[in-house]
Amino acid sequence: MTPDLVSLLTGFGSGLALIVAIGAQNAFVLRQGIRREHLPAVLAVCILSDAVLILAGTAGIGRLTESAPFLVEVLRWAGAAFLLVYAGLSLRRAIRPSALHAAGSGSGSMAAAVLTCLSLTWLNPHVYLDTVVLLGSLAATHGADGRWIFAAGAVTASAVWFTALGFGARLLAPVFARPRAWRVLDLGIAVFMAVLAFSLLRTPV
Repeated sequence: MTPDLVSLLTGFGSGLALIVAIGAQNAFVLRQGIRREHLPAVLAVCILSDAVLILAGTAGIGRLTESAPFLVEVLRWAGAAFLLVYAGLSLRRAIRPSALHAAGSGSGSMAAAVLTCLSLTWLNPHVYLDTVVLLGSLAATHGADGRWIFAAGAVTASAVWFTALGFGARLLAPVFARPRAWRVLDLGIAVFMAVLAFSLLRTPV
């Protein structure tokens, strides 16, 4: 196995290990995939955002967050606030049957979906630690040339995961043809988002 292939596969495995862990972003992609609502735009935001962050970390931007920890602290509070708001909206949908929408109804605007996805991605301080700092540090161990191959592997892992999650969620569409299933999903998302928010507030990143 050549050194370049080792760097590529290591980057792919490292990126996948960090991205697959369930989080606010993944939960949102899952919901959009089940609803078949603005999925290409949402996936594009997730994949391009990860690519920008991974490449920034590979280029050495991770040192900025290490030298200016207050930036991470600001993101921690802003992210927690947004997660609580999103949890409240999900809880409202779960409580009010009139707020539920069948899969494929297309009720939400693309702008709202994109803005929500951007917020869940860029207001999450953990994304900077995972992609910029951690993956950037791992990439640096592969040398001047190998680090970019490592980054390419990590970016590919992100694209593969979000595409599989988004389009694979359609397999669950028959289950979510019933309004009760949507209420359970939204209630679960509300609890999950609230737990994430309080974990951010309780434990400094």
